[in-house]
Amino acid sequence: MNDTNRVMQSYGRCCASPRFFDDFYATFLASSPTIREKFARTDMTAQKQLLRAGILNLVLFARGMPDTKLRALGQSHSRAQLDIHPELYDLWIDALLKTIGQHDEDLQQADLQAWRAVLNKGIDVIKAAY
Repeated sequence: MNDTNRVMQSYGRCCASPRFFDDFYATFLASSPTIREKFARTDMTAQKQLLRAGILNLVLFARGMPDTKLRALGQSHSRAQLDIHPELYDLWIDALLKTIGQHDEDLQQADLQAWRAVLNKGIDVIKAAY
């Protein structure tokens, strides 16, 4: 099975878990005061919907979709706009993988490696816009 198929199946299992996005943000916000500060005035209900779509866009990009949406995300997160430092994405990936481990009961080591490869491919596009 290829990486994007592994990730889509794992993501489907995570999305079926009602607390997945809440637990992700609890983990992510706990990872750094800088991150907590960035989300201080954020509508978290809307943010969770953005995250759901954003992860899907990362997977679709790894599957061959054009990078248009990721480049737009990179622009909105660049130093000129939201000013999200590139190293914060590493904390994002770590928090996401930790949360996936808590919510995907069928997760295997190969799935985690697939997640990391798929996420990094798109995150590199976003970081490049900084």
